[in-house]
Amino acid sequence: MSDLRGRVVEAQVRVRYAETDAMGVVHHANYFVWFELGRTEYTRAVGLPYREVEARGVRLVVIEASARFHAPARYDDVVVIRTAVSDVSKATLVFAYEARLPAGTLLVDGQTVHAATDLAGRVRRIPEEVRTALGGGGRNRPAQRE
Repeated sequence: MSDLRGRVVEAQVRVRYAETDAMGVVHHANYFVWFELGRTEYTRAVGLPYREVEARGVRLVVIEASARFHAPARYDDVVVIRTAVSDVSKATLVFAYEARLPAGTLLVDGQTVHAATDLAGRVRRIPEEVRTALGGGGRNRPAQRE
Protein backbone atom coordinates (compact mmCIF):
# COMPACT_ATOMS: atom_id res chain seq x y z
CA MET A 1 0.00 0.00 0.00
CA SER A 2 2.64 2.56 0.95
CA ASP A 3 4.97 4.03 -1.62
CA LEU A 4 8.08 5.14 0.24
CA ARG A 5 10.14 6.32 -2.67
CA GLY A 6 11.88 9.66 -2.74
CA ARG A 7 12.82 11.50 0.43
CA VAL A 8 11.96 9.49 3.55
CA VAL A 9 11.79 11.16 6.95
CA GLU A 10 11.71 9.17 10.17
CA ALA A 11 10.12 10.03 13.51
CA GLN A 12 9.90 7.90 16.63
CA VAL A 13 7.17 7.45 19.19
CA ARG A 14 7.05 5.32 22.31
CA VAL A 15 3.70 3.62 22.83
CA ARG A 16 1.93 5.05 25.85
CA TYR A 17 -0.41 2.89 27.94
CA ALA A 18 -3.38 5.10 26.99
CA GLU A 19 -2.78 4.25 23.30
CA THR A 20 -3.44 0.56 23.87
CA ASP A 21 -6.78 -1.23 23.90
CA ALA A 22 -8.22 -3.98 26.11
CA MET A 23 -6.13 -6.54 24.21
CA GLY A 24 -2.92 -4.71 25.11
CA VAL A 25 -2.11 -3.58 21.58
CA VAL A 26 -2.08 -0.13 20.03
CA HIS A 27 -5.60 0.90 19.03
CA HIS A 28 -5.80 1.31 15.26
CA ALA A 29 -6.84 4.98 15.40
CA ASN A 30 -3.51 5.94 16.97
CA TYR A 31 -1.64 5.13 13.79
CA PHE A 32 -3.43 8.02 12.06
CA VAL A 33 -2.27 10.34 14.85
CA TRP A 34 1.26 9.03 14.29
CA PHE A 35 0.89 9.55 10.54
CA GLU A 36 0.15 13.20 11.34
CA LEU A 37 3.34 13.33 13.40
CA GLY A 38 5.16 11.90 10.39
CA ARG A 39 3.73 14.60 8.09
CA THR A 40 4.68 17.33 10.53
CA GLU A 41 8.24 16.06 10.80
CA TYR A 42 8.43 15.64 7.02
CA THR A 43 7.46 19.26 6.33
CA ARG A 44 9.90 20.45 8.99
CA ALA A 45 12.73 18.29 7.57
CA VAL A 46 12.28 19.71 4.05
CA GLY A 47 12.49 23.25 5.39
CA LEU A 48 8.81 24.14 5.13
CA PRO A 49 7.10 23.59 8.49
CA TYR A 50 3.34 23.19 8.13
CA ARG A 51 2.85 26.46 10.01
CA GLU A 52 4.59 28.20 7.08
CA VAL A 53 2.40 26.36 4.56
CA GLU A 54 -0.68 27.80 6.30
CA ALA A 55 1.00 31.23 6.52
CA ARG A 56 1.09 31.12 2.69
CA GLY A 57 -2.70 30.77 2.68
CA VAL A 58 -2.82 27.02 2.05
CA ARG A 59 -4.34 24.21 4.09
CA LEU A 60 -3.72 20.60 3.15
CA VAL A 61 -7.00 18.96 4.10
CA VAL A 62 -7.11 15.17 4.51
CA ILE A 63 -9.65 13.83 2.02
CA GLU A 64 -8.73 10.15 2.24
CA ALA A 65 -6.85 8.00 4.75
CA SER A 66 -6.05 4.30 4.65
CA ALA A 67 -3.97 1.82 6.56
CA ARG A 68 -3.11 -1.87 6.34
CA PHE A 69 -2.24 -3.56 9.62
CA HIS A 70 0.47 -6.24 9.59
CA ALA A 71 1.58 -6.75 13.21
CA PRO A 72 0.67 -5.26 16.59
CA ALA A 73 2.61 -2.70 18.59
CA ARG A 74 2.35 -2.92 22.36
CA TYR A 75 2.81 -0.68 25.38
CA ASP A 76 6.33 0.81 25.67
CA ASP A 77 7.41 -0.31 22.17
CA VAL A 78 9.37 2.25 20.19
CA VAL A 79 7.70 2.74 16.82
CA VAL A 80 9.48 4.34 13.86
CA ILE A 81 7.16 6.27 11.54
CA ARG A 82 8.63 6.59 8.04
CA THR A 83 7.01 9.23 5.84
CA ALA A 84 7.41 10.17 2.18
CA VAL A 85 5.49 12.11 -0.44
CA SER A 86 4.40 9.58 -3.05
CA ASP A 87 2.54 11.91 -5.42
CA VAL A 88 1.94 15.61 -5.96
CA SER A 89 -0.45 17.18 -8.44
CA LYS A 90 -1.57 20.77 -8.88
CA ALA A 91 -4.12 20.53 -6.06
CA THR A 92 -3.48 17.24 -4.22
CA LEU A 93 -0.67 15.63 -2.30
CA VAL A 94 -0.26 12.01 -1.18
CA PHE A 95 1.83 11.04 1.84
CA ALA A 96 2.88 7.41 2.29
CA TYR A 97 3.75 5.91 5.68
CA GLU A 98 5.24 2.88 7.32
CA ALA A 99 5.22 2.19 11.05
CA ARG A 100 7.95 -0.26 12.04
CA LEU A 101 9.68 -1.56 15.12
CA PRO A 102 13.36 -0.56 15.23
CA ALA A 103 14.33 -4.14 14.29
CA GLY A 104 12.40 -3.64 11.03
CA THR A 105 9.11 -5.45 11.65
CA LEU A 106 6.41 -3.75 9.58
CA LEU A 107 3.44 -2.88 11.78
CA VAL A 108 1.32 -0.72 9.50
CA ASP A 109 1.58 0.92 6.12
CA GLY A 110 -0.78 3.53 4.80
CA GLN A 111 -1.37 6.78 3.04
CA THR A 112 -3.26 10.03 3.30
CA VAL A 113 -4.49 12.10 0.38
CA HIS A 114 -4.68 15.86 0.89
CA ALA A 115 -6.48 18.53 -1.10
CA ALA A 116 -5.20 22.08 -1.03
CA THR A 117 -7.67 24.73 0.09
CA ASP A 118 -7.44 28.40 0.91
CA LEU A 119 -8.08 29.50 4.48
CA ALA A 120 -11.82 29.77 3.73
CA GLY A 121 -11.95 26.12 2.62
CA ARG A 122 -12.13 26.67 -1.15
CA VAL A 123 -10.10 24.27 -3.30
CA ARG A 124 -7.00 25.90 -4.76
CA ARG A 125 -3.74 24.97 -6.42
CA ILE A 126 -0.75 24.15 -4.28
CA PRO A 127 1.71 27.02 -4.78
CA GLU A 128 4.73 25.97 -6.84
CA GLU A 129 7.20 26.70 -4.03
CA VAL A 130 5.19 24.46 -1.66
CA ARG A 131 4.97 21.65 -4.25
CA THR A 132 8.70 21.88 -4.88
CA ALA A 133 9.63 21.90 -1.19
CA LEU A 134 7.35 18.98 -0.34
CA GLY A 135 8.50 16.79 -3.15
CA GLY A 136 7.43 18.03 -6.54
CA GLY A 137 6.61 14.64 -8.02
CA GLY A 138 7.62 12.16 -5.36
CA ARG A 139 7.10 8.98 -7.33
CA ASN A 140 10.12 9.35 -9.60
CA ARG A 141 12.85 10.43 -7.19
CA PRO A 142 15.57 8.13 -5.80
CA ALA A 143 15.33 7.19 -2.13
CA GLN A 144 17.01 9.35 0.52
CA ARG A 145 16.91 8.88 4.28
CA GLU A 146 16.71 11.81 6.65
